[in-house]
Amino acid sequence: MARGTGEKKRKQPVVEDSDHSDVEALPEGGMDMPSEEEGEDGVPGSDDDDDEVDEFPEIDARSDSDDVDTDEEEVEEDEDEDEDEDGSEEDDAESGTEDEEHHIFPQAKTVISKITGQPKKVYPEIEPDYDSDSSTEDAPNRVGNVPMHWYDDLPHVGYSIDGKKVLKPARGDELDKFLQTVDDPSAWTSAFDKNTQMDKPLTAEELDIIRRLQAHENPDASYDPYEPTIEWFTGKGKEEVMPLSAAPEPKRRWVPSKWEKQKVMKIVRAIRQGRILPAKPKTASSQQRFYAIWNEEPSSHAPPLPAPKPRLPTHNESYNPPEEYLPTEEERKEWEATDKEDRERDYLPQKYPSLRLVPAYDQFIQERFSRQLDLYLAPRIQRAKLNIDPNSLIPKLPSPSSLRPYPNYRSLNFRHTKGRVRCLSISPDGGWVVSADEEGIVSLWEVMVGREVKRWNMKEKVGGVEWCPRTDVSFFVVGTDEKLHFLVPPNLPSMVLAATQLLLAPPTLPPAPATPSPVKWSNPPSATTSDNKPILAIDLPQSSGIPKHITWHRKGDYFATVCEFHLTDSIPVSASGEGQGGVWIHQLSRRHSQAPFRKVKGSVQLVLFHPTKPQFFVATQRYVRVYNLAEQKLLKTLIPGIRWISSMDVHPSGDHLIVGGYDRKLCWFDLELSEKPYKIMRYYHSRAIRSLHFHPTYPLFASSSDDGSIQVFHARIYNDLMTDPLIVPLKILRGHEVKEGLGVLQVKWVPKQPWLVSAGADSSVAVWCN
Repeated sequence: MARGTGEKKRKQPVVEDSDHSDVEALPEGGMDMPSEEEGEDGVPGSDDDDDEVDEFPEIDARSDSDDVDTDEEEVEEDEDEDEDEDGSEEDDAESGTEDEEHHIFPQAKTVISKITGQPKKVYPEIEPDYDSDSSTEDAPNRVGNVPMHWYDDLPHVGYSIDGKKVLKPARGDELDKFLQTVDDPSAWTSAFDKNTQMDKPLTAEELDIIRRLQAHENPDASYDPYEPTIEWFTGKGKEEVMPLSAAPEPKRRWVPSKWEKQKVMKIVRAIRQGRILPAKPKTASSQQRFYAIWNEEPSSHAPPLPAPKPRLPTHNESYNPPEEYLPTEEERKEWEATDKEDRERDYLPQKYPSLRLVPAYDQFIQERFSRQLDLYLAPRIQRAKLNIDPNSLIPKLPSPSSLRPYPNYRSLNFRHTKGRVRCLSISPDGGWVVSADEEGIVSLWEVMVGREVKRWNMKEKVGGVEWCPRTDVSFFVVGTDEKLHFLVPPNLPSMVLAATQLLLAPPTLPPAPATPSPVKWSNPPSATTSDNKPILAIDLPQSSGIPKHITWHRKGDYFATVCEFHLTDSIPVSASGEGQGGVWIHQLSRRHSQAPFRKVKGSVQLVLFHPTKPQFFVATQRYVRVYNLAEQKLLKTLIPGIRWISSMDVHPSGDHLIVGGYDRKLCWFDLELSEKPYKIMRYYHSRAIRSLHFHPTYPLFASSSDDGSIQVFHARIYNDLMTDPLIVPLKILRGHEVKEGLGVLQVKWVPKQPWLVSAGADSSVAVWCN
């Protein structure tokens, strides 16, 4: 073999120790790309070619790590065994060839790490142009199928095949992009590639796909939407082998229907017998048929302007006008000198002695043409005319007769001696009425017969009177100038009388409150044994005025009063009415009074307790404020839109409120809906509203006015929140006289009966029954 002969020639010279020492000093795998002559044993070639010029050896594309290992093994074999040189060389060459054939990946080199000092393996870099199977790919980024926004905050956009970072290309601002598009004519045919972070030109195929998508066409250029239909199951040999459904074929597919045969024969017999006649052929009628060519469907747009109507003739157009209508010579010349478009009228009045001498109108054709032009240019439209019955717009209310019972006549009339009767109250059992006039006379009388049982002379003007709502005790409060008097009616049962005296005049007084009050509670001596004197008196602060309004809490322990301040020098009152408002809340069990407000905007007119919740209604001149007594905060402010509030009452359910004013308005509030009135009732009274009151058990409420009338309403509240309250006016009660511009000053319902008690300025108290 030539290879073996060459090796023998190379081994004939004596190998020096320096050569061996050099070979042994090299680390394992430390040779880099030896030539073909040095690849076998690391010794230079034979001396036969010394005179010839050595050619540059061709580079073997295969890895040379195997040859290096083979050479090291051959050197060791040369040192140990010299007798079998030829055989060992041939065996080593065959083994190296086999390793190169089976070893695909490049082998690593073992080097000493400069950091740790330990040996480590280093693989040669991969050259994609020669060794990689993906050399045909153009994209240098090997990031894979991951979201590219992960690299938004990083300087690189991915990794190359060697695991190195692919940096983002430099991108200018919008101005640079615009200048680049101006310089590059093919910029409009490029798109931004997120993987490479640079603009990539589009191919002709991609541009064609974009054009087809913009034109709403199929992106496939080879798609033919008009290709002929292929009959898959039509023709010989193309019949369907298996049915589309496994259901058995119905019998009606091949068996004639007997029922249809009977129906057809029935129709045939009717035609033969003449009971069914065929339709007669339509013949041309001689009557004229008209069509509405201008009819169009009604439009929701605003109708266009109608055609102008011709103006009516005046005295100027008469053939014999009066002399003042005839123009003078100067006016005639001025009219003729004016242009036709600027003339005030198209004719001049002329006078003829008779109608026979009037010539033909010279502007007749021109005027007819202008009129026809106006009619032609005027648009036509069919207007939808609404035919609405006015009675259908009135809400359907039930008949008052179906809403009985309600008061409809005056059963009795109780008269005071003199003075207006401004206040009254009814006992909780509905058997007694207490009324007071401005002269200080307080009368107690029966509702059924009107008999007066007891009379008290307070010797002062009485501003308010109110009965305690408790049923285990019986007494009422009378408000005079700066005082509140607690009066006990006569003829009470012993148990009720004892409970009343124990409540109002206890033997042991409760402890004094921590915060002193300017209101003083006192029991006059011998008041428990005398019916003529008050059993308890409350002295209000000086210059408080007359309590004009008294209201009780439903449990009967608390009651509130509203006093009317007197303008004196000792207690100044601002023009806006700011201050504590004269509102006092009194508690019987603790015998303590307190002012709930330090400062109230506006003049307080009246107050009310909520029937079920710890809420307090305060009505000023124009607003109604709702306070939470437990949390001591303002809940809402109702805006009735009344100039001056005069009266107020809350429904027994606590969800509705009515407010009346001196400007004749009556506002109904739904406290769950809004701060604005749910309903405003006007024009039921011709003058100011004085009093309002809900019936505690019946769905009724009443309003009184200075016009001397009482309006009775049916007010039904439904449990369904989606159903609106039913408010129906029932009856107008008239019987009080109007004195000095004042009419009915207060109304109250009898608790257990649909009866109404009214007090008027004519010194009378009337009871209205059903």
